[in-house]
Amino acid sequence: MKPVKLSPLMLFYLVCAIAGFFVPWYYNIQHLLTSDVPFTPANMFAAGMVSPMSSSLTTDFLISSTPILIWMIVEGKRLKMKYVWAYVLFTFLIAFAFTCPLFLFNRERLLKNNATA
Repeated sequence: MKPVKLSPLMLFYLVCAIAGFFVPWYYNIQHLLTSDVPFTPANMFAAGMVSPMSSSLTTDFLISSTPILIWMIVEGKRLKMKYVWAYVLFTFLIAFAFTCPLFLFNRERLLKNNATA
């Protein structure tokens, strides 16, 4: 794929992806440094359900991210994007706040590249 000029939308997605990588992991590292609770998916889910507000945020994330992840797989395959599975994997290893805008950035880049080809 040849390099394409970054549009304002692509730049926005890229900035969001960078923030989505570092900001959640800042808090994950804070947890690792200050808590005796092991860093596991079950413990993360339990911590997200300790109050009505945190339960609202946790369930909002689970409900909204599920169709987006499915759309990312379907759209990625439709556009013949490579390594679409990695977005799903990195959602759980890094953060959805990273993978969703990264997917949108790469999708936009591919669409722009295809339009100029």
